[in-house]
Amino acid sequence: MTDTIVAIATPPGRGGVGMVRVSGPSLADFGQMLCGRVLTPRVAQHTRFLDAVNHIIDDGIALFFATPASFTGEDVLELHAHGSPMVLRALVRRCIELGARHAEPGEFTRRAYLNNKMDLAQAEAVADVIDAATESAARAAVRSLTGEFSGRIRTLQDKLIRLRMFVEATLDFPEEDVEFLESERARDQLSDARTALEHVLAEAGRGQLLHDGIRVVLAGEPNVGKSSLLNALAGDEIAIVTPIAGTTRDTVRSRVSLKGLPTEIVDTAGLRETTDPIEIIGIERTRAAIADADLALVLVEADANVPARLFAELPANLPRIVVRNKVDIAGGEAHADDSGVWLSAKTGDGVELLIDAITATVGFNYREEGGFMARERHVTALRAALAHLDAAFAHLDHIALELFAEELRLAHESLGAITGEFTADELLGEIFSRFCIGK
Repeated sequence: MTDTIVAIATPPGRGGVGMVRVSGPSLADFGQMLCGRVLTPRVAQHTRFLDAVNHIIDDGIALFFATPASFTGEDVLELHAHGSPMVLRALVRRCIELGARHAEPGEFTRRAYLNNKMDLAQAEAVADVIDAATESAARAAVRSLTGEFSGRIRTLQDKLIRLRMFVEATLDFPEEDVEFLESERARDQLSDARTALEHVLAEAGRGQLLHDGIRVVLAGEPNVGKSSLLNALAGDEIAIVTPIAGTTRDTVRSRVSLKGLPTEIVDTAGLRETTDPIEIIGIERTRAAIADADLALVLVEADANVPARLFAELPANLPRIVVRNKVDIAGGEAHADDSGVWLSAKTGDGVELLIDAITATVGFNYREEGGFMARERHVTALRAALAHLDAAFAHLDHIALELFAEELRLAHESLGAITGEFTADELLGEIFSRFCIGK
């Protein structure tokens, strides 16, 4: 890469400070023309930013990072100015006059990856830190950014490399197949690698929940307390609550953190037979929300049975929790058992029990510390690697070492796709196109 890129790296709008980032080859002269002085690498220097005729654009701080000791691995220049959109745009225009071009989304991080400053999983974690919706998600993303997830992948790869090394050597001496299996404990090594992979996959599943979050739909007949439960989970008066059945005519959404799990709660119109044209539209939107949900909370009153038509509205594979609301009116106590959760959305009694039931149902253990951020593609790659190891076991049983070696190679490649060792350019384009400009 021989071109120079520039972008505003701070969010749009006015602020006390804004930052313009530049990356490219040989930026020492570039910085001198912009600042009217020689910039010392890795030293914050108070300076004036100058236009083409030496008029002052702004007064601020310049930081110059010489290659390779920079974020991108190239020369990097950071211009910290006042956070006026006009000033920042003027700085970008000046940089373009000096030969830079506008950066594409995620291009700074992409260059860091291509220059071996970080692997692909770490590069993705940059965006995940920025986009984290909860404190738990932010901590997990930082752990991925600092290499925890990548380190676990490399450990798995090392296990496979050791096994592959012995297999490839043995293929040159077919008569030694049985001795290889015994002397090198191939089955034990493969079993150890598979167990370690299962552990990483379990952690990645939790990491994917932190990355993607879940969508929970509140379903039930009118006036069973869906809107009250939404408000209780959100900790705010999001939805209108009245004694009149059918108050909610449209879907009402709120993003909340349930024990650190990013969650979108969707309140819906009550499911019932009606001739009201507006309510009919609301019920159709309820069905659409149910079809798009990861979990359904089926609300009924505490002393009532669940109407059969409610379960009939739910897809067969959609997890659901029966929520028996209004225990304060029914005279019971809040509790949870295998048949559901008894609570009062109005008083809040039992809401914590419901949150525990939600996190348990989707497989999120909020009591576990540590872990890392993961994406769907990571989980898919880990599952593919696990499938290849299972196939390797079958070939080991029949002492088919060529096929055994091939499955180990495919498992190794699946893991390598996570960190970017075996990654198509099309996938890189897809990943980095979702980053914000300037990162």
